Amino acid sequence: MSRTPSSTRQRLINAALELFTSQGVTETTTRQIAELAQVNEVTLFRQFGNKQGLLLAVIEDSAVFTRLSESLRVQVQKSSRLDQALKNYAGDRLKVLEEIPELLRSVVGEAGRYTLENRRALGRGVTLANLEVARYLATVIDRENLHPRISVEKLASLLNEMLFGFLVIELTSEFHELWDDREDFLESLVELFLHGGVSPHEVTTESKGYSTDEPQKVADLPASLVHSILQQAKKRGLREYAFVYVLFGAGLTLSEVVALERSHQICDEHQHLLQVTQGAVRQVPVNQWIMGKRYGSYTRNPLTQWLKSRKDNQVGMFVNETGEPLSEEELRAVWQGCTSGLLTPEGQPLFVEQARQTWCVEMLMRGIDLEDLSILSGWDCTQLQSYARRAREKAALERAIKLDSPKGTGIAEHKT
Repeated sequence: MSRTPSSTRQRLINAALELFTSQGVTETTTRQIAELAQVNEVTLFRQFGNKQGLLLAVIEDSAVFTRLSESLRVQVQKSSRLDQALKNYAGDRLKVLEEIPELLRSVVGEAGRYTLENRRALGRGVTLANLEVARYLATVIDRENLHPRISVEKLASLLNEMLFGFLVIELTSEFHELWDDREDFLESLVELFLHGGVSPHEVTTESKGYSTDEPQKVADLPASLVHSILQQAKKRGLREYAFVYVLFGAGLTLSEVVALERSHQICDEHQHLLQVTQGAVRQVPVNQWIMGKRYGSYTRNPLTQWLKSRKDNQVGMFVNETGEPLSEEELRAVWQGCTSGLLTPEGQPLFVEQARQTWCVEMLMRGIDLEDLSILSGWDCTQLQSYARRAREKAALERAIKLDSPKGTGIAEHKT
């Protein structure tokens, strides 16, 4: 449903907001809303389907979910440190939620009387908001070279739940003495996430003041899923195909891809290299073979084909329709399009950072040692320890599977 406000649509939303906040959602009828908006009730149903659809539109247009994408885009450009990013987002969310206190009280107080359809609609809105926040956090985490201890989706969910819980307590109680003021709450929230949510690769558990026997989780992707992503990218266009090829073939971060220029490609019949100028300056080979499948040759592959197709004179390797280098946000949108409808084996959405993790594990599986991978990736060997462990796990599984065969057991096969 388009959210471009027409005068009729906006009058209905304004009327619903006024009635919902004054007499509650359940007690408000569609006839009352239509009369206040001075439109026919049929128009309300045509625009929103029913009262539940209108309630969701009211919440979205009342800044619970709306302006989220826009504000996060601004914050991504402004916030390079995770602590500031968390505080900026949390403060912004609380501010817009506080603009509609009566509606929030009504939604919370009458939730038990809502229909299943209503609750599902609200749930979808919350899910979409969480995905936006997760992408925001993933961008900042990647910039700071941090490693999530839990998925960014769960981090986003916890963050939003804590913020909503804070508002519920503030709107429904007095003198609770849980925190001194909002600033105290936000400082405590950021402290919790920084020390319990993520940790720098290069910082050991001992230096952080705690220890754990659990290794850092590496969320690499299986070969079949990687090939599906590449195939979907190919269908979307040469630029999309080349971008995903670089992610899985060279293991670059988004900030490194943004900085790539045409002149940074070095290729002939014997090699295909990229000169990385962002972050750790280095040369990285672009692999022809990705997860057991060959994608062209050194001189003819998705990246070279994309660059040969270009008719412009722009220096950027990946540019948008106006000729400007694609931003990290635009590249994330490209990734989302190329992974649309695909999920991890655990049923989770795919994040662009998983391409680099997959590349690291694959390089180790193919025999490169940790020091060489450190040079190619720009990460030190300490940062790569979790990837080495993951590669050993996969290699052990492969050997175990091979043993489960007549040749592996040394026993002749007998058919029964």
